Amino acid sequence: MATLILSAVGTAIGGPVGGAIGAVIGNAIDHTVLFPAKGRNGPRLSALQVQTSSYGTPLQRLFGTMRIGGCVIWSTELIESTGKSGGGKGQPSTTTYSYSVSFAVALSARRIGGVGRIWADGKLLRGTDGVFKSATGFRLHDGSEDQPVDPLLAAAEGVALTPAHRGLAYVVFEHFQLADYGNRIPQLTFEVIADAAPVTVGRIATELSDGVVMPEGDTLLLTGFAAYGDSVRSVIEPLAQASGGWFAPAPGLSDDGLILRGGSVPERVVAQGDTVGPGTTQGASGRSIAALETVARQVSMSHYDPARDFQIGMQRARRPGPGTRDDQLELAATIAAGPAKTVAEQVLAQAEAGRERRTVTFGRAALGILPGTRVTMQDVAGVWRVTRWAFEREVATLECVRLAARTAAATASPGRVLPAPDMAVGTTLLSVFEALPFDDTLLAAPRLTIVAAGTAPGWRRAALLYSTDGGARWQAAGTTALPGVIGRVVTPPAAANAALLDRGDGFEVDLAHAEMALSGADAAALGGGVNLALVGDELLQFGSADQIGATRWRLSRLWRGRRATEAAIGTQRPGDRFVLLTPETASTIDLPPSALGTTVQILATGPGDVAGPATAAVLVGGTSVVPPSPVLLRSRETGDGSVAVTWVRRSRTGWHWVDAVDALIAEEREAYRVTLGAGGNTPRDIVVFEPGIVLAVDDRRGGTNVAVRQTGANGESRAAEIHIPAWTA
Repeated sequence: MATLILSAVGTAIGGPVGGAIGAVIGNAIDHTVLFPAKGRNGPRLSALQVQTSSYGTPLQRLFGTMRIGGCVIWSTELIESTGKSGGGKGQPSTTTYSYSVSFAVALSARRIGGVGRIWADGKLLRGTDGVFKSATGFRLHDGSEDQPVDPLLAAAEGVALTPAHRGLAYVVFEHFQLADYGNRIPQLTFEVIADAAPVTVGRIATELSDGVVMPEGDTLLLTGFAAYGDSVRSVIEPLAQASGGWFAPAPGLSDDGLILRGGSVPERVVAQGDTVGPGTTQGASGRSIAALETVARQVSMSHYDPARDFQIGMQRARRPGPGTRDDQLELAATIAAGPAKTVAEQVLAQAEAGRERRTVTFGRAALGILPGTRVTMQDVAGVWRVTRWAFEREVATLECVRLAARTAAATASPGRVLPAPDMAVGTTLLSVFEALPFDDTLLAAPRLTIVAAGTAPGWRRAALLYSTDGGARWQAAGTTALPGVIGRVVTPPAAANAALLDRGDGFEVDLAHAEMALSGADAAALGGGVNLALVGDELLQFGSADQIGATRWRLSRLWRGRRATEAAIGTQRPGDRFVLLTPETASTIDLPPSALGTTVQILATGPGDVAGPATAAVLVGGTSVVPPSPVLLRSRETGDGSVAVTWVRRSRTGWHWVDAVDALIAEEREAYRVTLGAGGNTPRDIVVFEPGIVLAVDDRRGGTNVAVRQTGANGESRAAEIHIPAWTA
């Protein structure tokens, strides 16, 4: 009878994985269709969470719950969207670009149950609530044998050329917005739920080997496992080693069948007895013990730790005594820290126990003791595994290795955990208004400024649409900028003089959520433009910001009526908008000149807006393109009954005051329309081309109101008014 040897795998750890794999499982399994038999390289932990897109990439078969990178199997080119801003008088226009892409990612060559969280560049793209934090369409194909062709792939490639990828689980992202990721496809990793419950090593081995390997009793329980490598053997060997098991011929199965055995409960007793041949005694034994230095001083177990968002964890088992070698065991499995440490300790314990070997001889009665059987020996302590069986000259020789007792369950810490924050997205909050550009650009057509945020801190961006014809047609306007700070007025600011620092009690606002914050600023910073906020319709700046509640703030030391909004001072009411304005959080929509005088509708749709988009409607009055109203209207009697009225012009640009230099005109010419309204007479208009006018006696009989509007290239400013009393000689 041929000799069957089940030896330890290599000398690295000395684990009880038999060499029968090389003969029996080599023929029975390595030639299956699952993996080509071109080597013994099994799963590498570092490779599983790297997204690839290369031809010939092996696709893993997933069990339980795992976090993997997947392989991009299809993609469109980047889809470019453009928008223009600026382009005013004497200024070049600015074109902005945004990008999206559609692509498909293969996850598992085995049917899965679903996909949980998704990470993009290490940050959560999809949280436990299933809501995406960046805008994208998403479809899952679970890998069933009857799954249909994906409609997007079919539309792009043609139905006849598009496979359904049956048996392959994959996901499709449609119009994935890339603004949050530097306009590139980020590195994605997926929490894949292949099976609803943890799986045993035995079940995995049986499925991967198409039933060639069958488990004996319970085996190691794994939260998840990714099967890929050069061969089935390379995949299930580490599983057997981690579970403290070994492969043995399976009585009653096919000739190529194996059983995955384990444990330390004896099945047979090897007894000493009669002579079986000249000079040979039944039960005669030989003993050898290897030096302790042949065993690793430490075993390090690498694994995926569910407590660390499936990042790689490591647990170690150490022994006392001589030796310096550190053996590494990589298991492409999801397993908690405690069980992983237990595995490491069991592997080390078996390596220590395996130093001792025994050889016993028998007659024909021993033919029923097959390799892999657990035995005890009379007058010899411990349980032993038969590793070699030989029959020659009527003598059966059994070579045995000592088995370690099952180690107690260990406790271990996964270490410090800093998971990616899973913040709720919330719904979109939208604030749209018309104002002069904050960068002093001269516009030739009206512009709307948009600041958006979410009701929860996970909100990032929203896609924008606008309509200038009452919703009959909608145009894309890209996406919003970074999340802004938005809230509502609780106690409004009182009336004040725009030319003086408002030292009053300030006002209070409630911000949208507790993660939003405000801060104070000194006069120099305020002069540089920080802490500019839209409160109702007034632009103001605040120097002090005191938090008085989870979301409530009191703002004081105010600079009022900024950028020609002094007419709105004191008009605020509780519930009015509060919007902090910064370059990073403000986006714009440039409208055609024909939009002046019309109402523009805005839609903003973010990932959390399942009930519908946020909406806004703005009457475009021209604030962004007409001059600010003149200021400092004064009247001076000339002595003959006439009166000189003067004013100071303001400009759409040049808001920083430069000593002894007038503000730029910023229009085609300097011109004003002066309206005189005397008593009940019909108002009369006078056009002047300098900042002053002299009214004759007849112009002020009975008193008159003087309204001055600066005329610009795109319309007139709001009126600045002064009352001139009647002349009395």
